[in-house]
Amino acid sequence: MSAAAPRRAAGGRGGAARRPARGALGGLAPAAGLIALAAAWELAARSGLLAQALGIDEATRGVLVPAPTDVAEALWADRALLAANLRVTLVEVVAGLALSLAAGLAAALAMHLSRPLERALYPLVVASQTIPVIAIAPLLVIWLGYGIGPKLVVIALICFFPVAVNTFDGLRSVDPAAIRMLRTLDADRRSILLRVELPTALPYFFSGARIAVAVAVIGAVFGEWVGADEGLGHLMLVAQGQLLTARVLAAVAVLSALAVALFWSVGAAERRVAWWGRESLR
Repeated sequence: MSAAAPRRAAGGRGGAARRPARGALGGLAPAAGLIALAAAWELAARSGLLAQALGIDEATRGVLVPAPTDVAEALWADRALLAANLRVTLVEVVAGLALSLAAGLAAALAMHLSRPLERALYPLVVASQTIPVIAIAPLLVIWLGYGIGPKLVVIALICFFPVAVNTFDGLRSVDPAAIRMLRTLDADRRSILLRVELPTALPYFFSGARIAVAVAVIGAVFGEWVGADEGLGHLMLVAQGQLLTARVLAAVAVLSALAVALFWSVGAAERRVAWWGRESLR
């Protein structure tokens, strides 16, 4: 046994050393796929095959079917315009996310702590996901004006559901034996919630937050499409009307980068705040 233990320890250190290498290799696969996709898009756009497939006239294919290099040129040439509108959209996304996270956590706690509230609220939480946001967004503009209010409501409606449902499931997943043990130590309801239930639910909360942050950008764009005078969604509408397709795709690229950055930011916060959730998956 004494000889086997060092071998296991060495193997564990070797596994830890190999994990960064596997992570680096894993990161190369998406990059290679993206490069291959961009190369195929460039070839199809330059040769006219993409325009033919879309039924677009040869004379306008350079405008309506830009190549990746055209989008890259638009990203650089319009960098100041894109940055100014990105700041507006970023404020909307962060504020809408904060609102949805707070509302989702509050709803999950209310349903967990009260059975009557669970029976009353859970159907409403599910119904919130069935609302056609793109249809009611114009009404929100009429009611709330062209400010940030309608955008926050749209983002909150889209992001609220995954946060509330995931957190509620986390609160219900606590081991009953742990609760019984705390009760034998005369722990009250507040202590059980703070010491066991919330820590158990925190990884679930972050799981819902990662889903929410991925779709929050879509909500901001919906809100800007129906009523805004700035923001990347508004910029896309204006550029589309001017047939500046490369600028439209440049704005899409910036929005995608924003969503990815926010997604990884939430993941980094989870690793620092709720690391036990990730450890349990290893």
